[in-house]
Amino acid sequence: MKQPGTFLSPLGPLLTRYLARKRALGRRAVTMAYYLRYLDRFLVSCHAADLTRETFTAWAESMTSLQTSTQRARLRAAYHFCLFRQREDPHSFVPDPSQFPAAGPRPLPYIFSGADILRLLAATEGLAAHEASPLHGEVARLGIIILYTTGLRRGELVRLTFSDYDQTAQVFHVRRTKFDKSRLVPLSADATRALDRYLSAHRQCSAPHTSEAPLLVHHHGGHFRGYTGTGFGSLLKKVIRAAGIRTPQGRVPRVHDFRFTFTVQALARWYRAGVDVQARLPALATYLGHISVMSTQYYLTFLEATAVAASERFHTHSAGWLSPEGNGGRA
Repeated sequence: MKQPGTFLSPLGPLLTRYLARKRALGRRAVTMAYYLRYLDRFLVSCHAADLTRETFTAWAESMTSLQTSTQRARLRAAYHFCLFRQREDPHSFVPDPSQFPAAGPRPLPYIFSGADILRLLAATEGLAAHEASPLHGEVARLGIIILYTTGLRRGELVRLTFSDYDQTAQVFHVRRTKFDKSRLVPLSADATRALDRYLSAHRQCSAPHTSEAPLLVHHHGGHFRGYTGTGFGSLLKKVIRAAGIRTPQGRVPRVHDFRFTFTVQALARWYRAGVDVQARLPALATYLGHISVMSTQYYLTFLEATAVAASERFHTHSAGWLSPEGNGGRA
């Protein structure tokens, strides 16, 4: 019987060894394995004995209906595998990454306002319980509050189990997520109250609450199951549409925009409080589960809320020496 994650093409053993090496170096390589599995399936489907320029080109052409970012991510995963292979076999094929689809501009994030959050929470009340999803209204409400107040990634939230919630300390233990990092995430009073409300509804539905049971569940096939990231995202998108919230470009905000909102609001509060933001960035990077401060600094680059706060601080501190009466007015 085929085991989960087994590669079936002639390159299967080498793909397995490549991922094992990555994991030995401390990488979980989950996404990488996911992308390489598509390559493996393609090689099997076309009965290819090896990865050549021709088979790689055919694989790339088979993905033209996908988003450019998806194509690029899969092709780059294969490129790095080919570099690994070339160390052992200098004559093996390595694609030219300059020929990959160009990386498109990142979409501008939508920063949810307090009024937006109230509209979203009101919209969750319209999600009537039914047999297939008796808790979807409670899940949507809790998800919005947790994402807005903690900045968790969507995948981190849906992977939480009951053992990851310390009710006494009022923290989540987010385990081995992106970049293989674990961290403790404290919860606000609002988030704790929302959790208590959700857990009460959870108990009334007789959903499993063992230590390893998923925290967010839906009813499927006669059993309670944890949400996938896609399923949870679809639920929140449904609520966002029902609340009538759109970006200035007319699109529905992304679930990831809750994480942007949390981060930008934290940075804006620090600017307005006169805090040394650069000195605080390492702490915020740890809280968010970023691999480095550089990832956190990205949020500073173009977002209006932080730009306005930084401008206000500059004006406050420079008013004296930029005024005609200050040092800035001296000849």
